[in-house]
Amino acid sequence: MTKRKDQMTSNERMQAYFDGKEVDRLPAMPMIDSVGPRLVGKETRFKRLSAENQVYVQKKAYEMLELDGLSIEYGLHGIGQACGTVLGDPEDIAPPIVKHVLDDLRDVDNLDPECVLRKNDPWMDLCCTACEMLVEDMGSIVGTSASLTGPLTAAASIFPITKLLIATRKQPELVRKLLRFSTDALISVSEEFAKCGVDIFICDPVASGDIISEKAYRELVLPYTKELAPAIHKHGVAMGYHICGNTNKITTAMLESGCDMLSVDTKVPLLKAKEIAGPTVPIIGNVDPINIMMLGTPAEVREAVLKNIADCADSPNGYIVSTGCDIPVDTPKENVLAFMDAVREYGPVKLGL
Repeated sequence: MTKRKDQMTSNERMQAYFDGKEVDRLPAMPMIDSVGPRLVGKETRFKRLSAENQVYVQKKAYEMLELDGLSIEYGLHGIGQACGTVLGDPEDIAPPIVKHVLDDLRDVDNLDPECVLRKNDPWMDLCCTACEMLVEDMGSIVGTSASLTGPLTAAASIFPITKLLIATRKQPELVRKLLRFSTDALISVSEEFAKCGVDIFICDPVASGDIISEKAYRELVLPYTKELAPAIHKHGVAMGYHICGNTNKITTAMLESGCDMLSVDTKVPLLKAKEIAGPTVPIIGNVDPINIMMLGTPAEVREAVLKNIADCADSPNGYIVSTGCDIPVDTPKENVLAFMDAVREYGPVKLGL
């Protein structure tokens, strides 16, 4: 089979698609934060070493895939790291937390809100610099987003998640203090990135329906998350929103966040997401990153991508083909290539058709 070639740049495609015009293919943004370095022959640690390395990975991945969005990963632990949480530095996986900055929630008032600012946080500065470089070098062709965490996961990067979940019942006022701090920190960080001219992608895995209840989401997550969108939008950039795992019971609530795009994981049927979110925002998702992308064959990847397109290409506010979550490091390169090939195979399309 002859492989289709793109006829438009990413920016041309995104603009035309959301203007309701026919495009050469659907927008596609497989989540390659983890696998990206491996795709271009580098270990995961490589991109953490410098802004130039971050940019190198994104450019090389774009040359290989021509996907519709570049991503700089500030990460799930960025807020905690800025506050003093200690991270490991493994060669080929994301850095794990070695020691949380808070061991006792009663010390929450000792946290310094200034620590997350770019001028005080080397990691933040590295990521912002990478964003600025990509906007300058690639902005005429493809957009860039900064991948950040949500309020509950940010709190879990400061205070251990098991203790945090117990504290929601035993020390609710202290939990709210921590959530207040993490939200204010995220607003500051989001604004710093937004000033670089990149969209903001919020991921809050600890808010998953696999971990907390719908009631807890509405009480402890949504009110704080809703504060992020206005801070982001005032800089003229968009906010994507993703929660890992089973979010079937909170999909409607997630839309109340003010997000501009909703990303759903594999446990959320795309037909259901289209029914709930399609009339409101574009949907992003949701090929299984483990069972299909990492463990499957290129043929299985192709089948999954085409099935998702068949289910969701007619979503009224648009559909961006993606994975249900970040693609694991050990995913074969040929499977990621098969993902993009399948999107191109589907061919020209218009919004909602």
